Amino acid sequence: MFDSLNISASALTAQRLRMDVTSSNIANAQTTRGKLVNGVWEPYRRKMTVMEPREKNFNEILQNEMQKQSGSQQQLQGVRVTGIVEDQTPFKAVYDPSHPDANADGYVYMPNVDLSKEMVDLLAASRSYEANVTAFNTGKSMMLKALEIGQ
Repeated sequence: MFDSLNISASALTAQRLRMDVTSSNIANAQTTRGKLVNGVWEPYRRKMTVMEPREKNFNEILQNEMQKQSGSQQQLQGVRVTGIVEDQTPFKAVYDPSHPDANADGYVYMPNVDLSKEMVDLLAASRSYEANVTAFNTGKSMMLKALEIGQ
């Protein structure tokens, strides 16, 4: 009975983390000192969330289908964030010899954050979050109406 609420709740958690990571990328779009690597400051590197269904491998799906055939209820589980990975695209070199982080040739390496990509990702995560809030509220409303039937 609560499967739909649990699935929506897992999606809400995942999309909230996705929005947090995207917000962090936007906030650090001009950060030229991220990590110290081999004695050199590396700029901030864009981060991305990796999500997967909680029921992920063939054996689990097969076992659930076999249980469903034998009369057991299939356990739906939603989505989870499996990690936050760094984007390995190269940094942008910008000529600015007056910048404190400029190298000997006058170039500053800027983060690999593209603000237009981040805004699209933030918008998609926000819309997904809103859709899951709506699904959660609809499921809750249906459960309340089912309880009213018994009165």
